Amino acid sequence: MELAVGIAGYGTIGAAVGRALDAGIGGLKLVAVAGGPGGTAQAGLKNLKTPVALVTASELASLCDVIVDCAPTAAFVGIAEPALRAGRTLISISGAAILLHPEMIELAKRGGGHLILATGALLGFDAVRAAAEGIIHSVKMVTRKPPMSLVKAKFVVENGICLENLAEPVRLFSGNARQGAALFPANVNVAAALGLAGIGPDRTQLEIWADPNCDRNCHRIEVDADSAQLILEIRNVPSIENPGTGRITALSLIAALKGLNAPFRVGS
Repeated sequence: MELAVGIAGYGTIGAAVGRALDAGIGGLKLVAVAGGPGGTAQAGLKNLKTPVALVTASELASLCDVIVDCAPTAAFVGIAEPALRAGRTLISISGAAILLHPEMIELAKRGGGHLILATGALLGFDAVRAAAEGIIHSVKMVTRKPPMSLVKAKFVVENGICLENLAEPVRLFSGNARQGAALFPANVNVAAALGLAGIGPDRTQLEIWADPNCDRNCHRIEVDADSAQLILEIRNVPSIENPGTGRITALSLIAALKGLNAPFRVGS
């Protein structure tokens, strides 16, 4: 029997996930999409082969077995709460939103649902989770992004920081992952997920740089544990539609969806 899938948010990431489901993922069927204002979702659905209902975020919970959260961080609770209360499976890439709303994890427990943070866009998380079963002494992450990837960041906009024509890298933030998630909710999902997987967001150190020398979204992670020393680096290619989003992000969600029904899966 096929699982009914809904997508919340049909921008750059949601549309890529929608196209993959429309092309066919075994055991899954896209049945509904909830989009934001502006008609972007309605326009995107016209490109699909199979008709899909356009509904509200709360309606996804009654129509779908699995809901994929591709919406902005601010919309997370409105998507997650009805889905988890109804015992659905919610797959999200928004580590920052989960960090800011840990009550959603408790709601999943009470409602019998599942909250899955897709981390396929981030490297080494199997090793970090494994190390957390022992003792992790420290975790530090340094994020460097092209200035254009950060111009719409909450912290940058609210403080009127100009990132145009930078001649050298500028450090925008230094602190822990929890603080970073509050100030950069749409830009530090990697750090938030790292904090959740490892020694917690308060002990996960984070720096964020606007770097004119970067043409990709770069993350360097250093983990010192009693079981291993990890030095991880990833350079994500920005998507054309939204430079703040890496192309691999949508692929991470697609991989998570394929893993739901797969008889064989690599990784924990």
